[in-house]
Amino acid sequence: MKTLSIIVPCYNAAAYMKRAVTSLLAGGPAVEVILVDDGSTDATAAVADEFARSYPAQVVVVHQANAGHGGAINAGLKVASGRYLKVVDADDWLDEGALHQVLATLSQLPAPVDLFISNYIYDKVGAKHQKVTRYRHGLPQNRVFGWDEVRLPVGTYLLMHALIYRTQVLRDLPLQLPTHTFYVDNLFALEPLPHTKRLYYLDVDLYHYYIGRPDQSVHESVMIKRIDEQLAVNRRMIKVVAERQGLEPHLYRYMARYTEIVTGISSILLLRAGTPAALAKKANLWRYMRMTAPHFYRLARTSVVGCAVNLPGWLGRRTSVDFYKVLQRIYHFN
Repeated sequence: MKTLSIIVPCYNAAAYMKRAVTSLLAGGPAVEVILVDDGSTDATAAVADEFARSYPAQVVVVHQANAGHGGAINAGLKVASGRYLKVVDADDWLDEGALHQVLATLSQLPAPVDLFISNYIYDKVGAKHQKVTRYRHGLPQNRVFGWDEVRLPVGTYLLMHALIYRTQVLRDLPLQLPTHTFYVDNLFALEPLPHTKRLYYLDVDLYHYYIGRPDQSVHESVMIKRIDEQLAVNRRMIKVVAERQGLEPHLYRYMARYTEIVTGISSILLLRAGTPAALAKKANLWRYMRMTAPHFYRLARTSVVGCAVNLPGWLGRRTSVDFYKVLQRIYHFN
């Protein structure tokens, strides 16, 4: 059994996937690299097949009709043979030294953990300084711990880039992400959490998250165009939180805060769009939350984020957008 399977969803990624794959192969024979050619129309399939020919003991290629990011992860999960599983987008990459530390730690654990956490770096186009998201102030280090010991500060979230799951946790769920839908990484980082009991945090900067290209799915203008997909994911997150009120309290609070900030981002994007249809979608999103998850709704609506995105009138909407711009500068999202 491989120590770590890494799924790389690839859609028309021929121009940049080599950097990602090369960084993963540096992990050596303990790493299985699963390249999912998601219906690409460029040379992605040929590049993937060449990697498989050159590294037959490490690289597995899946060719499929286009199913989107979630569909690619679903396909990769079906064939993964590693004890642990990570997703790396084709335009991102891993630090070689950090990867070796992660692999060494995973192989030395006396018993498997359900969730392994490491840091990630925002490699933003045009930025003078890199922003690194680290968890050393909210998580115990160098030992196994549970959710009752998690004390993540407000504004700090366990995004997909930070996460390595035990593969069987995802299969037992079973994790089935929506197809033909962007932003499913939020579901990947939320839905399995109630099934994770044993956690481990290694304070290394592993994942390089490349952000800032105008055509990226997380660019603000692109997100506004795809707002219905963002809203579909957001509603599913709300439903997950609604069904999980019996959880360990620290885990529930974390899941609620994460869903709250995603709802805040959805709301701001709709305010930025500013059309009557967009404002109606925003009202419907909060109405859905109130009907589906009343306990969570009361928490979210009275929070700083909930208040900030629901200020009344034209001036209130403008103030909400200004608040969002401040958060952008602090947290470097979008």
